[in-house]
Amino acid sequence: MTEQIHADASAFAVRPSSHPRSLAERTAALEHLAFGTTFSDHMAHAVWTPDAGWHDQRIEAYGPISLDPAAAVLHYAQEIFEGLKAYRHADGSVWAFRPEANAHRFATSAHRLALPELPAEHFLGSIEALVRTDLEWVPDSPGSSLYLRPFMFASEPFLGVRPAKQVDYLLIASPSGPYFTSGFQPVSIWVAEDYHRAGPGGTGAAKCGGNYAASLLPQQQAAAHGCAQVCFLDAATNTYLEELGGMNVFLITDDGAVHTPELTGTILEGVTRSSILQLLRDDGRDVHERQITLAEITEQVASGRITEIFACGTAAVVTPVGHLKGAEFDLTVADGNAGALTQWLYGHLTDLQYGRTPDPYGWMRRLD
Repeated sequence: MTEQIHADASAFAVRPSSHPRSLAERTAALEHLAFGTTFSDHMAHAVWTPDAGWHDQRIEAYGPISLDPAAAVLHYAQEIFEGLKAYRHADGSVWAFRPEANAHRFATSAHRLALPELPAEHFLGSIEALVRTDLEWVPDSPGSSLYLRPFMFASEPFLGVRPAKQVDYLLIASPSGPYFTSGFQPVSIWVAEDYHRAGPGGTGAAKCGGNYAASLLPQQQAAAHGCAQVCFLDAATNTYLEELGGMNVFLITDDGAVHTPELTGTILEGVTRSSILQLLRDDGRDVHERQITLAEITEQVASGRITEIFACGTAAVVTPVGHLKGAEFDLTVADGNAGALTQWLYGHLTDLQYGRTPDPYGWMRRLD
């Protein structure tokens, strides 16, 4: 069972927006949901300085923020973020999936980027306070959710390479539909052999913008080859599979065993990844966290030894991989349909998240 950490929602004073969207405007916005393009009426905000610590916590109207042109984040990229979702259950209640894990990872990322750690009770409190303020923005259409984006950045205006002495924390919310507009269908993945996401001793295990910026050019390369996502190899040897631009990856072999790259400090420890590992082990599966070479994958996909590949992450949950492409190979993993285990995992996770099945792990946290 997940330990329930106290959420201090009362620390965030609610300052209602003077210009919230009307019922008609909100209804129209919720009718045609994409991912991450529409935002609710409010946001959470807090400020940190060395003398005062975290202070001025509030829920305020969503809107532009004012930054000095010398704000450190604009010059030295000292920032982190998280991603999680709020789900509307059939009885109208609203729940988050494992937000304590996101709070822990947010603190870990802050440490790596020399940012102040936000206490877990304030991280969770900001989520509860914002969701309760914008409860009507949690959609109830199939596959929809309220995507939550906490982030922290260096706002002190100065030019100099050192940790900032003023930091802002914000949380915004976006009612969203499925991440992939094609739905739960196999996607094509491009394996980048000329670019890398992160190197040993770098920020690969932190959720910071620089890691994603580094993935954008190879993502363009992937799109040019008809692929939806890019997969990276390790920077040290250019040999081992690591992760996609924003998701972890799993392989299933013909003996029913499941394999995923081990965490080495260059791979983000995904909340969905750890949840899947728990579900697989409780199902009696043979699970291996290990180093996996690209040569092994191409040989075993070609021979039929690897029967399924899927990626996972908060936004897409579970995504089946249909084709694996690279400069010198083009392999079909699944043609048209996701594999049985991939489908089972997607169904089991989403049933938990939407309250359609009991939660024996204590992963769901009620917000409203």
